[in-house]
Amino acid sequence: MLKRISAIFQAKANRALDNLEDPREMLDLSYEKQVNMLRDVKRGIVEVTAARRRLELQAEELRSQLPKFDAQAMQALKVGREDLARVALERKSATQAQVDGFDAQVAQLKTEQDQLIVAEQRLQAKVDAFRTKKEVMKAQYTAAKATVRVGEAVTGLSEEMTDMGYAIQRAEDKTAQLKSRGSAIHELIESGVLDDSLDGSTPLDRELEALGRAANIDADLKRLRAQIITVEKPAQLEAPKEGGA
Repeated sequence: MLKRISAIFQAKANRALDNLEDPREMLDLSYEKQVNMLRDVKRGIVEVTAARRRLELQAEELRSQLPKFDAQAMQALKVGREDLARVALERKSATQAQVDGFDAQVAQLKTEQDQLIVAEQRLQAKVDAFRTKKEVMKAQYTAAKATVRVGEAVTGLSEEMTDMGYAIQRAEDKTAQLKSRGSAIHELIESGVLDDSLDGSTPLDRELEALGRAANIDADLKRLRAQIITVEKPAQLEAPKEGGA
């Protein structure tokens, strides 16, 4: 029993979810997610490009200082200060190391930037294709749903048409009941069981009227019989004369 109840509730829940689920909304949601992913990739490309450009500027700034260290070392040697020349060249070497480090990072960011651009182009193509497919599927679903609704309406399978048919049946039953009741009341009024409130006569008056009508009918019958006898007698009297001749 519990299994059966659980199955019934599950079936009803599935049907409710199926009625609530609209594939067109799911397609729009999927498309929106893909657009958000594409936006994130483009934002990443912008951030990587900006970071690469900052490193390039820093590397260019340090690279512009290298000739200055050479000049300082040359000037120190001219005055016999080899120690100062060595210090200037050490600073040059350290600066060159920084420049080389920046160049390596710039090259790495450039590679990442190129990869992101390729990924963005592929994702853009995928999003565009999905958008086209989405619109086609939405149109097909809308057409199929309209076809089903029209078919259900024509065949009377839809809930609206079922309610309409029930309303018509109820109206027909109600009309039949009213007709039957009206006929019964009319019959009772004619038989004198019920009084017509709009008619001032009583049952006794109607009975007397019926007797009067019957007497009139009897009188008319008697008059018609007399007319027939009056017409037939001359015809009978004239018949022997014709035979004798």
